[in-house]
Amino acid sequence: MSIAAERRSELVEGYRVHEKDTGSPEVQVSILTERINHLAGHLKDHKHDNHSRRGLLMMVGKRNRLLRYLARKDRERYLSLIQRLGLRK
Repeated sequence: MSIAAERRSELVEGYRVHEKDTGSPEVQVSILTERINHLAGHLKDHKHDNHSRRGLLMMVGKRNRLLRYLARKDRERYLSLIQRLGLRK
């Protein structure tokens, strides 16, 4: 499930690191989190949709890999991102 173009541009504006940034880990994780939340809502209504469930698990894995990369490279940016997105307790 894709997200609307205006919502995607809002996420890029909110999480970018510099002026022309569209692909930093922060932006990618924020877009993936939006897609994951949307798909999780879909799966609550459609419990037997196993194809979408597989896509959800793949997105969660990709987000986890990006977060691990960011934690290795710059711990402060990682902590700031998970706090802004509310990913960890």
